[in-house]
Amino acid sequence: MTVSMISRYQVRGIPGYVNRADFKGRTVDFWAPEGGSDHLLIAHDGQNIFDRKTATFLYTWKLAQTSIRIAKESKKKAPLIIGVFHSSTKSDPHGRAKDLCPEDPFRDGMQPTHTPTFTSNELHGNRYLQTIFDEIVPKIAESTQTSVSPDKSAMIGSSMGGLATLYSAIKHHDRFHTALALSPHWVLAGDSLVDWMIPQLPNHEHFKIWMSRGTKGLDALYEPFQDKADRMMEELGWGSRYLSKVFHRTAHNERSWASYLDEPLRFWLSN
Repeated sequence: MTVSMISRYQVRGIPGYVNRADFKGRTVDFWAPEGGSDHLLIAHDGQNIFDRKTATFLYTWKLAQTSIRIAKESKKKAPLIIGVFHSSTKSDPHGRAKDLCPEDPFRDGMQPTHTPTFTSNELHGNRYLQTIFDEIVPKIAESTQTSVSPDKSAMIGSSMGGLATLYSAIKHHDRFHTALALSPHWVLAGDSLVDWMIPQLPNHEHFKIWMSRGTKGLDALYEPFQDKADRMMEELGWGSRYLSKVFHRTAHNERSWASYLDEPLRFWLSN
């Protein structure tokens, strides 16, 4: 398998180069430690992962820098990190939502809390996730000499990316065993989305889930829905395989998520 490379660039605090590749029109940034890794971290909204020039507000997650530090602390090799760009463009400004929205419940009739400017038939989240696991991950893993196994693989995302991470845990729980969902965008459909998603999460001994929310801005609206999700997870017996955190005075942006990124990464890499 070969990766169609676009460019590579350097980022302060990241050894070597970050690579930018094209997968049939979708941009993907990735980095791996020298010699590859035995851990894999897949991130949604790849625009905001490595490169300030493509980041929404010129501020990235600093995901690689923090992953390198936490991996060293946990006495593990830093992971291969794959940042998958969303597909919003000037011609299709809602491409991100079509990528990251949990497709099945909305195709089955779930109603969003606001009227979208596109129909459920335009969603392509299932295809987006299938592409990640069947095309993007295998090609990049091979090109970086990375060994991929579900027990050492995780997915991370925020907001709609948090929902996509949880949805992927339902659809592809055989491909990764840790879901890190920061500020999942429950307000997309409120209680009905929580009621649909939580019982379907893969409640088995090998799977772990981490969720969070802030208390400012859009994140403040998540409180009743995240509280409900937490109660349901407790009732379902997830125990220590589930952790939910509230980060006071944090908002809905990359700077806030970067400020506590060490916690979900430690949850993943500490065992």
